[in-house]
Amino acid sequence: MQNAQILAVVGPTASGKSALAVALAKRLGGEVLSCDSMQIYMGMPIGTAQPTEIEMENIPHHLLHFLPPDIPFSCADYVPLARKTADAVLQRGNLPIFCGGTGLYLDSMLRQCDLAQIPTDEALRTHLMQCSSEELMAELREVDAREAEKIHPNNRKRLVRAVEIYRLTKIPKSEWDARSQAEPPYYRALVVGLDYADRQVLYCRIDQRVDRMMEAGLLEEVRALHLPENSTAAQAIGYKELAAYLRGETTLSDACALIKQRSRNYAKRQLTWFSHHKEVHFFSLSEQDTVTTVCNRVMRWLSEQTDFPAIASRAQAVFANSSSQSTTFQ
Repeated sequence: MQNAQILAVVGPTASGKSALAVALAKRLGGEVLSCDSMQIYMGMPIGTAQPTEIEMENIPHHLLHFLPPDIPFSCADYVPLARKTADAVLQRGNLPIFCGGTGLYLDSMLRQCDLAQIPTDEALRTHLMQCSSEELMAELREVDAREAEKIHPNNRKRLVRAVEIYRLTKIPKSEWDARSQAEPPYYRALVVGLDYADRQVLYCRIDQRVDRMMEAGLLEEVRALHLPENSTAAQAIGYKELAAYLRGETTLSDACALIKQRSRNYAKRQLTWFSHHKEVHFFSLSEQDTVTTVCNRVMRWLSEQTDFPAIASRAQAVFANSSSQSTTFQ
């Protein structure tokens, strides 16, 4: 259903996106669609922070834990599946609320002219994966200097894809991005972004989440998976560090410290990504905020978005009756 109005909740890991998405869905008659590249996998609920049945609060959730972790899955796979799912939600008369921190997935899902339309070439992908990051970056600088400036040399997945796109199409990825920006979006999206005024509060939340994951059995989850080292799922933060511990390459304490550090670094990259998107409306949070206080602020903002009447009218209808119950942001 092109041009339909949808809602999205984005932001860094551990910022409280899932809790807010559920709260908004309860008030707006919505259903939550995951926009997370790792929550799609089965058998990884702890490490990927998949919402539990209790946390879902009887709100329908989609695009979660549906794929075996040894099966490759890319943005090109996500886009048609996400659109089909969102269209089904709209046909039921409900509001699709995308929730997650994988910005590329959301961007591609919204775009008409998107990179997901460019097929992958497994033989070429395998060849490029065998190249060093230095070799890939050198090639990318030659064919697409603008894209090379945006990619961290250690982000091999993005490096490989950018080089692959050029080799397959002879068009730089940055040019594909420019074309996509010139096209109207597939859906009209109101995008809510979460961040913390004090970045240390976010980092503390990340550290506490890792501690909770370990207490919940993350190590046992990793031990039971037996993931191939080159699989996409094995690259998820938490799994590769604990896999190294299980191979005897590090201590458990050092592995946990590295999970926290890499999670904080990932949060920085997520914030950088979303901050470059003018359509994202950020809400600055504090340590004292609860799901209810944040939801109330977001609802008020939604009720004022007259350019999005389908969503604004939903918010206006329920805003005055918002619940006063306070729930801790998790």
